[in-house]
Amino acid sequence: MTDSFPRQYARTQRLTLGEPRNVTVSPDGTRVVFCRSRSGSDPVNCLWVLDTATGEERLVADPLELLRGADEAELPPEERARRERAREGASGVVSYATNTDVTVAAFTLSGRLFTAGLVSARARELSVPGPVFDPRPDPTARRIAYACNGSLRIAELDGSSWELAGETSPHVTWGLAEFIAAEEMGRSRGYWWSPDGEMIAVARADNAPVQRWHISNPAEPSQTPTEIAYPAAGTANADVSLHVIALDGNGVEMKWDRAAFPYLVDVSWFDRTSVLITVQSRDQRDVRILIGDTTTGQLHEAGSDHDDCWVEIVRGVPAALSDGRIVTCADRDGARRLVVDQRPVTAPDLQVRSIVSVGITNVYFCANPLDDPTVQHVYRWSTVSGVDRLTDEPGVHTAAAAGSTVVIRSATLTGRRARTAVLGGPTIESHAEEPLVSPNVHLLRLGERAIAAALILPAGRTPNDGGPLLPVLLDPYGGPHAQRVLQSHTAMCTSQWFADQGFAVLVADGAGTPGRGSAWEREVYGDLAGPVLTDQVQALEHAVAHTAILDRDCVGIRGWSFGGYLAALAVIRRPDVFHAAVAGAPVTDWRLYDTHYTERYLGDPTADATPYDRTSLVAEAAALTRPLLLVHGLADDNVVAAHTLQLSSALLAAGRPHEVLPLSGVSHMTPQEVVAENLLLLQLDFLRRHLRA
Repeated sequence: MTDSFPRQYARTQRLTLGEPRNVTVSPDGTRVVFCRSRSGSDPVNCLWVLDTATGEERLVADPLELLRGADEAELPPEERARRERAREGASGVVSYATNTDVTVAAFTLSGRLFTAGLVSARARELSVPGPVFDPRPDPTARRIAYACNGSLRIAELDGSSWELAGETSPHVTWGLAEFIAAEEMGRSRGYWWSPDGEMIAVARADNAPVQRWHISNPAEPSQTPTEIAYPAAGTANADVSLHVIALDGNGVEMKWDRAAFPYLVDVSWFDRTSVLITVQSRDQRDVRILIGDTTTGQLHEAGSDHDDCWVEIVRGVPAALSDGRIVTCADRDGARRLVVDQRPVTAPDLQVRSIVSVGITNVYFCANPLDDPTVQHVYRWSTVSGVDRLTDEPGVHTAAAAGSTVVIRSATLTGRRARTAVLGGPTIESHAEEPLVSPNVHLLRLGERAIAAALILPAGRTPNDGGPLLPVLLDPYGGPHAQRVLQSHTAMCTSQWFADQGFAVLVADGAGTPGRGSAWEREVYGDLAGPVLTDQVQALEHAVAHTAILDRDCVGIRGWSFGGYLAALAVIRRPDVFHAAVAGAPVTDWRLYDTHYTERYLGDPTADATPYDRTSLVAEAAALTRPLLLVHGLADDNVVAAHTLQLSSALLAAGRPHEVLPLSGVSHMTPQEVVAENLLLLQLDFLRRHLRA
C-alpha cells in the first residue's frame, strides 16, 4: 500500500518511535543511558548505553532476547495505569531506574523484574514474587525495592525478597502514586530510597474515601466493568501519608497537618537522616516545604509560597545544594523564577518551565523568554557564574544532566527530526522516521495581546499570494499546561496534513497557555471558557485582517481533550464565527473532571457552583446550531465517556442534530494504530462535508 501521513503518523506513534528517550547521565559523565527502539515503526524499546568518550553505543537489554522472542504479556493494572498517565504507547523498556552511580538499572517486562549492569552491558531476570511495578535499586546497588499488589517489597540480588510495608485492605497502597499525583501533579512514584540505602520514605495512599466509577466495554458485554477510584471535583481525595521505614521494618510517620495540606506534592532526601517534603493545600493557594526528622517524624518549615489564585508546581524542586541551600521555583514579579535560598536568581523576563537537575553547586533548567513562548532553551545556574544559556538555535530544547555533562534534545522548525547529543560530545543516533509532510509555517503575533500563532498553509501557498481563498481550520489545544505554537517541525505535522487537504490551519495559544508569565496563565482563573474562546476569536479576526487568502465565512475548529472542549464551546457560543467543529474527548461538564486540575481553576463546586455552571457545555446544549462531531474513547479513564454521552443526551433532548463517534476499547491517548490513522481521515471527511473544502 502507498504510505500516507495518517498511516505514518499512526504507525510511528506520532513520529516518536526510534528516538532516544528517558535519558540518564552518570555523575562521572562517562555514560549516558537511554531507551530507543530499533526503527521508527518498532514500538519495542531497548535499553542502551553511550560511551561519552568514544561515542560507542552498546545494547544493554533487548526485550526480545530477555523474553525469548515473546511479546509482553498482560501488563499489571498498575503499569497500564502508569502508561496511561504518562501517555506512553510504546512497549519494552519504557521506564527504568538506576543507582546513584548509574552502574545498575532495574526495569520490568510483563510484570517481571530485570536488572542490567550498565558497565558490563548485561541484563538478567530476578525471579521474585510479582507482579513487579516500579523497581528501583538502592543508591548503593545492593538491593532493589518494588511495588507489588499494594505493598512495597525488597529484593536482594540473589532473588530473595520480603515485604517491607503493606496491609490487607484492598483500598490501601504502599509505594504507589495515587491517581491525582500521577495525572495532575507529575509525581509518578510513591517511594524514595535514603542516600545510604538503609531507609525508604514510603507514601501510603488510602483510596477508601474516593468515589468509585466504572468503565465498561459496551462492545464486549460479557466483560466485567473496571472499577476506578476517581476523585471528581468537589469529592474526596485519597488520604495520603508519608512514612520512613528502615530495612528492619521499624518506621515513623512524618507528621504534618494533612487536613490543611492534603496533597503530597514531592519527596526527596535532604541528607542521610532528613527528608524534604512538599505539601499543598486543597485550594492550591499555599505550599509548604518541610524538613522531616526520620527518627522522630517531626517536621520544621523550610519554605512556603502563597498565591491568591494557585501556586504552580514545578517538577524537580525543591532540592538542596551541597551547602544546604534549598532550590525551588516561584512566581515573582510576573514570571516563574528559579529561587535559591528564597532569593530569585533568574531575571523577571525569563519564564522557567522545568528543572532538569540540581547538582552539588549548579542547577540545569529549561526556560523561555517571556517575549517568545515559541522557543525553549536550556540554562545552567551555578554558584560561581550565575545563569548561562547553553542553547542558541531557535527551537524547543530539553536536557538531562549530571555533574558537568549535559545531553540536549533539540527540535527545530528546519530539522525534520529532533537531534539528541552530548553538549560538546557525540550525538545519539535517532531511528525516528522523517515525516511525509513538510510544514509550511508562518509564525505570527496577533492583535494587541500579541497572541502567539502559527498559520500553516498548503505547500506552495503564501499568506498574500493572491490565490483562491482557503477555508480556515483552527487547530488549538488552548488550555493550561500545553502549547501548540512551538518552533518544532514535528509539532506542526498534523496541522500541515490538514493544510495540504485544502485548509489554512491557524493554531493560537491564548489565555491560560504557558510561557507568557504569571498573569497570562491566571487569566482563566474562575472561567475556563470565556477568556480562552475570546482569544481564539481575536486570533482568527486578526489573521483574516492581515492575510488575503483566508475565507472568513468558512471556518472550522478541531481539538482533543481541552482542545475538544474548546472546539465544542466555539460552535455552541459563537456560531457566527465557527461553522463546524470536531470535539475529541471533550470535558463537557467540569464537575466530572478531577479535583486537583479543576479546583485549581474553578474552585470547589460544593462551595460555589457558579464557575461550573458558566463553563458547562451540557447547560448550553440547546444553543447548538452548527455541525458538531463528538469523538470519545469508551475506555477513557481520564476524561470519561460520560462527558460526551451526557452532552449528546442534552443535544438530543433539545432537538439539536450532531454526530457521535464512539471508539470501543480506546483510552484518552488513542494508541491503536488503525484508530489513530482512520480518526484523522474521518475528521477530514466531516470537515469537508460541512465546509466548502
